[in-house]
Amino acid sequence: MVSLRDDEKLRGEKRRLRRECKDRAAKLTDAYRREADRAMREKLLQSELWRSASGVFLYVSVQNEPDTRALIEDALGAGKRVYVPLCCAEHVMKAVRIRSLDELRPGVLGIPEPPADSETAEMGDLDLAVVPCVTATRGGQRLGHGAGYYDRFLQSNPCPTLCLCYEAMLSETVPADGYDAPMDYVLSERACCQRQEEERPVCSKQGF
Repeated sequence: MVSLRDDEKLRGEKRRLRRECKDRAAKLTDAYRREADRAMREKLLQSELWRSASGVFLYVSVQNEPDTRALIEDALGAGKRVYVPLCCAEHVMKAVRIRSLDELRPGVLGIPEPPADSETAEMGDLDLAVVPCVTATRGGQRLGHGAGYYDRFLQSNPCPTLCLCYEAMLSETVPADGYDAPMDYVLSERACCQRQEEERPVCSKQGF
């Protein structure tokens, strides 16, 4: 059982790492981001993980996050079922199907979201979830923005998970507890690393 003191210590460590990552992100150039986005997209599209997925859940990128809009267009063009997040009350998130980026409108915190009455994913509809992060480790530990939307969502919607993270934003360690859902894969512009239980992550530059 985690004590209140330990819990507050963990929260403090996460806040400090988020501040550090905010400073790191501010130093990334537009040229770096564009090239890294291109490389990550290319690696993902060539992967068996992507090719075999019929239903994909993708975050809609904003600000300094790795771009997913091109991936959403790729998935739609390939005839995949595409779902994006819809944030609801009490930090609950749903996966809602879209058929065009034009359906999205600014929602919670200004993040583009689909209409609330759109088709919602059911258990088994998702073959892959592409998840954002503030930072991540190659071993699959992810640090989000702190609201817990994705951790709650993934607990009730089990499927393979992949986190997009610029190489420059990776961390050696990320503070976490049992509520923080680890990622199966962490993809940067240089390599994709697959989480292994009690072992070093397996990283590949060629594909996955």
